[in-house]
Amino acid sequence: MGWNSWNKFGCNVSETLIKATADAMVSSGMRAAGYQYVNIDDCWMSHDRNAAGQLVPDPVKFPDGMKALADYVHGKKLKLGIYSSAGTQTCAGYPASLDHETTDAQSFADWGIDYLKYDNCNNENRPAIERYTAMANALKATGRPIVLSICEWGQNKPWEWGASVGGQLWRTTGDITDSFSSVLGILDQQVGLEKFSGPGAWNDPDMLEVGNGGMTDAEYRAHFSLWALLNAPLLSGNDLRTMSDATKKILMNKDVVAVDQDWGGQQGALVSGNGTTQVWAKPMSDGSVTVALLNRGPVSAMAATTTAAIGLPDTDSYRVKDLWTGKESQTDAMIRAELGVHGVSLLRIWPKSGRTLAPLTTLSVGVDEVVEKDQPFTTLGTVYNDGSTPLIRPSLTLVAPAGWKVQGSATVRTDVVQPHRGWTATWKLVPDGTGGASLDVRVDSRYFTIGGGQQSSEHVTALVAVPPPAGSVQASSLPFISTGNGWGPVERNTSNGENQPGDGLPMSIAGVKYATGIGAHAPSTVRIYLGGKCTSFSAMVGVDDETHGNGSVAFTVVGDNKSLAQSPVQRGNQAAVSLTANVTGVHIIDLQVSDGGDGNTWDHADWAVATLTCS
Repeated sequence: MGWNSWNKFGCNVSETLIKATADAMVSSGMRAAGYQYVNIDDCWMSHDRNAAGQLVPDPVKFPDGMKALADYVHGKKLKLGIYSSAGTQTCAGYPASLDHETTDAQSFADWGIDYLKYDNCNNENRPAIERYTAMANALKATGRPIVLSICEWGQNKPWEWGASVGGQLWRTTGDITDSFSSVLGILDQQVGLEKFSGPGAWNDPDMLEVGNGGMTDAEYRAHFSLWALLNAPLLSGNDLRTMSDATKKILMNKDVVAVDQDWGGQQGALVSGNGTTQVWAKPMSDGSVTVALLNRGPVSAMAATTTAAIGLPDTDSYRVKDLWTGKESQTDAMIRAELGVHGVSLLRIWPKSGRTLAPLTTLSVGVDEVVEKDQPFTTLGTVYNDGSTPLIRPSLTLVAPAGWKVQGSATVRTDVVQPHRGWTATWKLVPDGTGGASLDVRVDSRYFTIGGGQQSSEHVTALVAVPPPAGSVQASSLPFISTGNGWGPVERNTSNGENQPGDGLPMSIAGVKYATGIGAHAPSTVRIYLGGKCTSFSAMVGVDDETHGNGSVAFTVVGDNKSLAQSPVQRGNQAAVSLTANVTGVHIIDLQVSDGGDGNTWDHADWAVATLTCS
């Protein structure tokens, strides 16, 4: 556990930053929560070695040198990490450690370094195992215990050999970015790797992006929950000096950190998933199981599993603790949760306990993802009782969003909801003429249980929209219900660019320029409302020329959750292909880009001249 400079600061590292970060790690409570490594990433060194062939810290960035900095960090009862690459140069073009392993390892030891992130850039195509073994042996020969983080990007399956050559952790994928698409893309690559992880030898799905601003708090909670369940190294990548309270609550949740740091060291694994919702579970050393219910999709969804499915023994009752709210309840076997967009429910479940607790209940709210402007719509509210005791005198109350009113009573009541049953209320909402472009529908529940009075609230959001205008319409001109992108934002009428809105170039595929379209980066989804008013979709699709011939992607058109058209895998420098789909009667279209099966590096995808024909 610790911190790394790259995700937030890139090459803008300095002695001042590292000292201030160490100070903040203590004052914020991060150290007390278990974070101990302060790791400097690329760009800390001068561009030339000294006369003795040693790496030299940049004298402007680090005027007092690394030994003094290590002493400062150690004085805070923390540890200092540093960076190099198993190549001729680092990824940013500074001198690296290939064929200099003995000299550099001794420098690191002399400085008091505790951790080495060892990258894979400029490796001259020499065998990975040989390169990483050389540094591991050199570190060992210094006599100083230095953690070796093998940052080989998963190219040569380091989980199969990382521990044997002397690594304590190894990257399983390429770099993470501050987007939920990136988190999901990395998560998918962890399936099946759990057998290679254990005490002292960890799979590393890359550092945390929590608090960097590119995701919602719900997405950051999901990111942190899943990394904890995977036994991932928890290396925060945000600015510790300016953390928000929300970020602190995520990074320092002691119950979630305890899942990651459980002494048994058994990595969690995928139990089930249907593409939109997934169930991940991790056996804990005390006989409990931690389960993550994940919503990968762009709309609210319910996820469910059972105690048997996640590996708990058969017994008459189970105690359930929600690790984000702290609430405890009882279930007989069923585990479920209503999840917001990209939300997670992280639960720890113990067998043979919980009989005196209130039953596990779930409140679900059902609203269409898109509500047409000035048209009535229906909302459902359902409360599920998965415990062994009843819910007495339950009520459900709909809180109408601004611009809408409830027809009839907003509060609906019944006498009882028996164990293993659910109860649903229905409301009709009508516009009152003041609605905006989106709405938030909330349902409040109240009831009495064996544990006393209980109440909860659940809300969902919907887009208020109108169908596209009649005629030929450019998809890039329409509102997007939602977007997900592997790197940076989805762009309108330009290529994907780098990592900021509007930084793309004019779209170009195999030398052909296009004035309109959608620029994306795999994995990507662009969701657009059609309202059943369109008949056809067409686009010229391919890899943008800004990748210089790199990258491979595949394009899929999905209408109302059904695949309508798919391209072959497209590669850099390959001519665009025409992709058409019949979208007659389709209400929502998803324009999806996958990575072509070989990872998503350089996967800049163009939906050029993406056109809808509507009536």
